[in-house]
Parts: sequence; structure tokens; C-alpha cells
Amino acid sequence: MPVEVILPRVDMDMATGRISRWYVENGARVAKDQPIFELETDKAAMEVEAPAAGIIRDIAGVGGGELPVGSTVAWIYGEGEAHAPQAGSTAPEATTRPRASEVSTAASAPILSPHEEKLDAENGVRATPLARRLARENGLDLENISGSGPRGRVQREDILAASVVAKVRAATASDSLRSTSASLHRVWLRRGEGMPLVLIHGFGSDLNSWRALVALLPRGKSILGLDLPGHGESPLGSVATLDDFAAAVEACLAEENISHAILVGHSLGGAVAATIAAHGHVEARGLMLIAPGGLGPEVNRAFIEGFARARSSASVAAWMRELVVDEAAIQSFIAPTAAQRAGGRLGDMQEKLAASLFPDGVQGFSIRDALASLSIPMKIVFGAEDRIIPARHAANVPGSVAQHIFPRVGHMPQIEAKDAVAALLAELMRAAA
Repeated sequence: MPVEVILPRVDMDMATGRISRWYVENGARVAKDQPIFELETDKAAMEVEAPAAGIIRDIAGVGGGELPVGSTVAWIYGEGEAHAPQAGSTAPEATTRPRASEVSTAASAPILSPHEEKLDAENGVRATPLARRLARENGLDLENISGSGPRGRVQREDILAASVVAKVRAATASDSLRSTSASLHRVWLRRGEGMPLVLIHGFGSDLNSWRALVALLPRGKSILGLDLPGHGESPLGSVATLDDFAAAVEACLAEENISHAILVGHSLGGAVAATIAAHGHVEARGLMLIAPGGLGPEVNRAFIEGFARARSSASVAAWMRELVVDEAAIQSFIAPTAAQRAGGRLGDMQEKLAASLFPDGVQGFSIRDALASLSIPMKIVFGAEDRIIPARHAANVPGSVAQHIFPRVGHMPQIEAKDAVAALLAELMRAAA
């Protein structure tokens, strides 16, 4: 008869546990008392040994989900014993008292004792044993990781998030941005809880363009705004392509320890957001693209070149009126925008960008493949009377992308139709949660 391998109970309060990894594969020959899997609970992680020698089969719990105490997680067959597939698990015993044999089996090889954990806590670091192991394997310093568990205890999920951030940093470490420019300017427009919302503005704009929309968004959510390279208070560095922009934003998010987010981008920022989502360095859980670039060749060349050259209040105002149907909607933006551009620094940087991003007056990049590769909640918003990027570019995007086109609205739906856009964004946030 094959010998059953069960998920043991290791303390009186334990009802479930998680197999964080198996050390052996189906069909492997195991020796009695050989460690065969690692068990993780709320309080500890430990190795569990084989109760018999033989061939291990019907391994369960590979996905890492919670299993009830007493579940059958494998069978061990004797040499030459015919394999007959067994049931995956037995009935849970969460409410019964543990048998002595269960406790003794599980306690055979703890990875870290409660005493050791206490010592860590006394030194200012509180972490689960599994988190500690994962930190070692990923080369992470626990002292630099904020714990989400009780009393700031670092848990498995914290390490996984920190690991993603570290990978993003590594991926961008060789980018020219690191050696030629400082970090992007960014502002937490709101501090809250849960998955953050990241707002990426369009060509010639800055993070302040989002403030009116932010006031209408659900309370309690964290919202980060940033200035793209060569915009607002961010330096340009050697950025010239859409991938350069995406890499710069990914590095910025890594600096903010953001591993997953809902991305919202306007115009050029929409193309940047879609590119970041497709890269996957930062996990995008939802995507809203407002009048995005990268869906077709046409762009208002006169606006791009004219706004980049604009230095005076008169020229800035003239070009900004091209952005909207109702000029009253942008009146409050004209004076601060003109003041910001008066020194010529922004204009000089944006003239360089315009030449590289829009060669010969067309959009020199595409996000169609990026959108086709994604399977997350996505929305595209256009103004039907957009004079910068035609709304018809929204045609032929993947059918999984919801489209919203507002009549009598221009290139700035987040300003001219901010209530409706805020409602759509709240809907996206619920879908992505």
C-alpha cells in the first residue's frame, strides 16, 4: 500500500498552510526522513520530511495556495508497486485537535525558530521566515522593505513586490537616463491606500494638468503625478524615443517602490503608459488612454512645432486654444503655462523632442501591438472634435478595449469632460481592483 503524505499541523492554532515549494518531482525516488517540501504558515516556514522511502507520486499543492491541515499532498509507493492515481486531498481537519504524529513530522526541520525571529524583531526587523528566505534568494535587504503585516512584519507579498521593483531598477540601470539626468520630478497628488494611480501627461504639458481631475476621483486612493523628461521640472537627458520615455517612467516608479499600478496617460503620455504596460516591468492592472498617440500617423504638426517654439504669453495662448472646443475650459492654465515657458528652457527641450518623436510631422511610433498584447481592463477616451490627434485613430484597436468618444470635446477630455472621465476612471479602478 502506498504511504500517504499529509499537510501536517505544526501548532495548536493552525488550520491551513501553504506549500511554498517542493524539493522533489513526481516520480522521484525519496528516502525516509528526506526533506520533500517546504511548508509555510502565518508563523513559520519549515521543511517537511518523507514519512517513508519509495517513489513519490500525485504531488499536490504546487500552485502555492492555502490547503487545510490534513490534506493529502502526495503518495509514496514502494519499489515495484503499481501506481494507481489517488485522490488529491482528504477532508480538512481544521477544527480537530492535532495528532501527535502530525506535529512531530512537521517540526522536524524549521528554517527559523520563533526565538530567532524574536531576535530579528529586537533588532528592528520583523519578518516571516519565508520572507527572510525569499529576501536572501533575491538579494534584498529586509531593512529597506516596508512590511504590510501586523506591527510592520515583512511578509511574502512584500518581498515579491520589492523583487519586482528591484528588477525594474536593474532593467533601467544601464539606461542612459541614469548617467545623463536626474530622476523625474514627481508629486504624490494624494496619499492613500491600495494600488496607486499613476498619471502621465501629454506633450508640452506637466503633472499640474491633472489636478482638476484628481479632485473628482474616489477618496482614499494613492495618486502619483510625474513630469515626463523635458517637461515641467524634469530634465531631458538623452531621451529621444518612446521607449526612452517608458524607461524613464519605469525608473521613477521603481524609486517610489511601485510594482503595480493603474496607468492613465494623455496624448504622448498615453503612448508611454501603453508601452510601460506592455513591457511588464511594472505590472499594469488597468489602462486608461486619453486621446493617445501611437494609434495612427497623423498629428497636428503646426501645433507640435508651434507650441514647442512658443515663448510669449500671446503665442502660448494661441496654441493652447487649439486643445479645446470651449476656450473657457483652459483659461486658468494659460498664464501659468506662459510663465513656465518664458525662460525658453522647456521650449528648447521640446523642440528637440518634437523632431525625434514626430519626424516629418507624423507620429513616429505605434502602440497597436502593445495593446494587442495586453489582457487587462482598458479604456480609450477621445474628444470627437480633437484637432491634435483625430478621434478616428481609435478605430481598429483590439475589441477588448472600451472606447468612449465625447461630442463637442477637443484634445483634453480630462478637462472639458472631467466629470465623465472621472466616472470612467472610477469604473476602471473597480474593475482593476
